[in-house]
Amino acid sequence: MTRSVWIKADDEVGDWETRKRRITAGLEAGVDWILVDEWDVDRVRELGEVNVAAFVTDDVDVIGDEAEDLGHADRYIVGKDGEGDGTIELPSDFAGSADLSTLRRNGANGAYVRIFGPEYEEFASAAAKDADHTIVVGEDWQIIPLENLIARIGTQTDLIAGVTTAEEAETAYETLELGASGVLLDTDDPDEIRKTVAIRDDVDREEMDLEYAEVTTIEPAGSADRVCVDTGSLFDHDEGMLIGSMSRGLFFVHAETADSPYVASRPFRVNAGAVHAYARLPDGSTTYLSELGSGDEVQVVDTDGHTRDAVVGRAKIERRPMFRLQAETDEGDRIETLIQNAETIKVQAKSGRKAVTDLEAGDDVLVYTQPGGRHFGESIDERIIEK
Repeated sequence: MTRSVWIKADDEVGDWETRKRRITAGLEAGVDWILVDEWDVDRVRELGEVNVAAFVTDDVDVIGDEAEDLGHADRYIVGKDGEGDGTIELPSDFAGSADLSTLRRNGANGAYVRIFGPEYEEFASAAAKDADHTIVVGEDWQIIPLENLIARIGTQTDLIAGVTTAEEAETAYETLELGASGVLLDTDDPDEIRKTVAIRDDVDREEMDLEYAEVTTIEPAGSADRVCVDTGSLFDHDEGMLIGSMSRGLFFVHAETADSPYVASRPFRVNAGAVHAYARLPDGSTTYLSELGSGDEVQVVDTDGHTRDAVVGRAKIERRPMFRLQAETDEGDRIETLIQNAETIKVQAKSGRKAVTDLEAGDDVLVYTQPGGRHFGESIDERIIEK
């Protein structure tokens, strides 16, 4: 599940300047959605590139072709100024609900429900059958209604929980382990917005089980076309990428964050290996280093197995002298890769960060292993021999 952060920026927030400041803070932090009234859609588009959801209130006919004057939203949400938010008394027969009738019209694809009591949980469950996104807001932050709704409709719709702080967002993401698909954040505090986005990113990050393998061979292998992956992010000292000639076993290669007597550090770069080698991507697939280019995303991993994504600024290919690095796992599987013969290229040994020029047989280096082979970068259950 990919989590999302929505920012509430409709007229309940305040005047346009107040809403604008909140929207701008959200754009700068990297939120996924802005929720506004229909008449603000174009205003949001002018501020930046983001998904825009719009409340449908008085005139449902603006959905579709007649929305041109107001701008086209990516999602239309019903429930404000109606039964969903308690403005109109909730009917006992949900099938005859005006809000649900509006939701089922062509173009409406989201529901907004404030949870005043158990009957509103039922109403949200009914709305979720037709809604791509179901936004639920508790009058007081309560875990039990959210647990109930996750259990009932968590797989039917993208359930978005209303929150006012990053702490509440973290709870919403973790409730019943499955958690909410997203949160609707109602705050003017830029720090809370940034913290919530950071929590979203942490929740989505893969945690990897890395292990050590014993070096069996480290030897010159002639020259080859080597790829430097220059990203648009600065690496921390313990971060790098997973690279290898064999998809079943990838070596942890440090980013060039360390100073040396020879060249200045390049903390945005991983000197990754030869063009044929695999690099691991954020979705768990692999790609050849030769295929990476500007705008692609790669997976960054640290020595504890925490991951994040980084965008490639460029991939620089040059002919360089190489080592052949081979290692054996505890299970007896031998894996290898080609890596540049240079003091600035470092892997993670049990003794700490170590230049490949200092590696010896018997050293233990950090690797990631996984079963099966790869076809166009995707893991497949097929007999594939890599040697």
